[in-house]
Amino acid sequence: MSEQKKVAIIMGSDSDFPVVSGAIKTLAAYAVPYEVHVMSAHRTPEAAAEFASNARNNGFGVIIAAAGKAAHLAGVLAAHTTIPVIGIPIKSSTLDGLDALLATVQMPKGIPVATVAIDGADNAAILAVQILALSDEFLAHKLEEEKISMKNGVAKKDELIQQKVQELIK
Repeated sequence: MSEQKKVAIIMGSDSDFPVVSGAIKTLAAYAVPYEVHVMSAHRTPEAAAEFASNARNNGFGVIIAAAGKAAHLAGVLAAHTTIPVIGIPIKSSTLDGLDALLATVQMPKGIPVATVAIDGADNAAILAVQILALSDEFLAHKLEEEKISMKNGVAKKDELIQQKVQELIK
């Protein structure tokens, strides 16, 4: 069996850490190895390009890129690698993250970036796990277990609501 691929979590700024922490916790819960770095598409473009260019050889299977405002980080990373890149648009005080969402999702042909919701770090991590699970049965099984757990949780909540409805009309 080959060594499990890592996930890179790249933030455009350390101010993105509160949002990105959700992805870190999710990857840790799935026992997926990861690295977290701060790189800027605008202030350290060479470092970002070098990291992405070497990501596959350095054992990464997916890159998660979190950035706000102009949010070019995911696109810059995607331009320099062939592994999947997932963008997390970060909400800012300027346009509530709409600027980051549009900058992340509007990529030119040939440079795809999978994009999650504004501040959607947990889903970025789950998508990364799903990508890695294509060649990792352990992760695939853990994802299936989580889906069953969510399904059971919703059924339990429905059951409790039904009880509350009955109590309400008594």
